[in-house]
Amino acid sequence: MTLKAVTSNPPAAGGTQSSGGSAQLPDDNPQSSIRDQQSEVRNPQSAIRDPQSSFNVRSRAMTVLMVLASILVLQYAQGMIIPIVLGVLISYALEPLVASLVRWHLPRPLAAAIILIGISASGGWLLYSLRPQANAIVQQLPDGARRLRQMIERGRPTTPTAIQQVQKAATELEKAATAPPRPASGVQRVQVESAPINISDYVMWGSLGIAAAAGQMVLILFLAYFLLASGDLYRRKLVKIAGPSLQKKQVTLEILLEIDRQIERFLAVQLFTSTVVGIATWAVLRTLGVEQAAILGLFAAVFNTIPYYGPVLVSAGTAIIAFLQFGTINMALLVSVVSLVITTLEGFLLTPWLASRASRMNAVAIFVGLLFWGWVWDVWGMLLAVPMLMITKAVCDHVEDLKGVGELLGE
Repeated sequence: MTLKAVTSNPPAAGGTQSSGGSAQLPDDNPQSSIRDQQSEVRNPQSAIRDPQSSFNVRSRAMTVLMVLASILVLQYAQGMIIPIVLGVLISYALEPLVASLVRWHLPRPLAAAIILIGISASGGWLLYSLRPQANAIVQQLPDGARRLRQMIERGRPTTPTAIQQVQKAATELEKAATAPPRPASGVQRVQVESAPINISDYVMWGSLGIAAAAGQMVLILFLAYFLLASGDLYRRKLVKIAGPSLQKKQVTLEILLEIDRQIERFLAVQLFTSTVVGIATWAVLRTLGVEQAAILGLFAAVFNTIPYYGPVLVSAGTAIIAFLQFGTINMALLVSVVSLVITTLEGFLLTPWLASRASRMNAVAIFVGLLFWGWVWDVWGMLLAVPMLMITKAVCDHVEDLKGVGELLGE
């Protein structure tokens, strides 16, 4: 019987067993343990970054929701917000006149009352003096409609065109599809016809609209009076409630002063350009023999305050009035082109030079703002689009988080 000696080899330096063994000892390498600790340290940092990113997403979502809610509030409460904005703008426009009377040692409430009463009386007298021309335009409407119908009939071809034949066939098919069944014998067929247009209803609704507008105008004038009489009271209040720190008070004061400067300059430029357009339109149309040149000049001056769309409305309105008076398409086109040339020259030469001194906003921002405020407040939005954009830019230029918006609005 032969005995074989079995010898066990010592473990290797790396902590592993020899190739003949099946079990392995744990690894005691210090470098691997260091890497494990570093990975454990890095994992909490990634866990910390995830809540921060989710918080940013939530804050941006809340900002978008607040913006959408503000737009809905502007649309829903426009009956209250628009008179407030108009009252503030009127107070800005009349502040230099009131300040000049205050320098003559008149009390501010008395100076504000004198200015507002004087301007209201002048506007009422101007509208009353233009009443005969407005009545003449209304009296010319039937004759103008008759001449337009005659021109359309003369220009209509004697033989029906292909489009008219297709339309006639479609009408016959519609009658066949919607025709009621034949009534039984002895039953009388009844057909309901729509009532003709009742002009008195439109006159009544128009009168109610004029009365409501007059009431709104009275409220706007009272608001403008209180703002003018109070002076810089609300400016001091806004600075006071801005915050306890001196920096917040300074930023608030800078924003208010910038809004004051831009709005006053804009209103001065708009008043000057509208006056120039109104006088030029009146003079040229008077030369062409238009009887209602004064009311058309006032119409051009008012609608000149609407960027881009204002000249188009003025051109269309003057064309209609010219056709009512002269009864020819050529004269209507001539008057329309002349009005468009006047407003175009003012818009491309005079206004850009003056507006660059009043507000530094690019044309794209003004056009987009016109679309937005026109969608929010309709016609009033078009009239108030530029002042609202100027106020927005003044605020964004002085708030650190909103300077990107101010850069988009600027030149």
